[in-house]
Amino acid sequence: MHDCRGKEINQFIMNLKAWLILLIVIILGVVLFSKILIKENESINFKNVNISTYMKIESDVFTNNGKIPVEYTCNGKSTQPTLKISDVPKNAKSLALIVDDPDAPNGDFVHWVVWNIDPKTSLIENNSVPSGSEEGYTSLNKPGWIAPCPPSGIHHYNFKLYALNTILSVVKTSTKADLIKAMNGHIIDEATLVGLYGIM
Repeated sequence: MHDCRGKEINQFIMNLKAWLILLIVIILGVVLFSKILIKENESINFKNVNISTYMKIESDVFTNNGKIPVEYTCNGKSTQPTLKISDVPKNAKSLALIVDDPDAPNGDFVHWVVWNIDPKTSLIENNSVPSGSEEGYTSLNKPGWIAPCPPSGIHHYNFKLYALNTILSVVKTSTKADLIKAMNGHIIDEATLVGLYGIM
């Protein structure tokens, strides 16, 4: 009788462990799926309107896929680099700019968000915001430029410029994700400038 009772208890414990393991696997799966879903929602997967690829964004201080000078990072003066814009579509109503670091420890760090830039803008000077434009919230939950400051390794800083066929109406506290949502279906051209910086 005691042996049967002991076997029943052992079987119950084994079944309980199996259910607990299954529950943990399900919870981990839900968490992982949620992170992937959030990442996809924040990724730029726009429905564009006859998009072209003629527009350019450049800088006098670094070339595309070139090293960003120390002066423009947290290890220097944190100066916002000068940006040059050219070949904007004539039918563009506004421009938007997102600067981010996909190599950040959390997967994405937003350094600058700006929208409703005058499409006639050809130069964004050091430490300045284009007249009439709006700055959104960065990963520090506040507006304004955040200089590159990687904890380790070489990071890629993407300066992504978008030409839109509309003027956006979004709140000043909008984030990168909010801007991406608002731009969906309104992009007529885009251009990217990549700068590298890191600590070896």
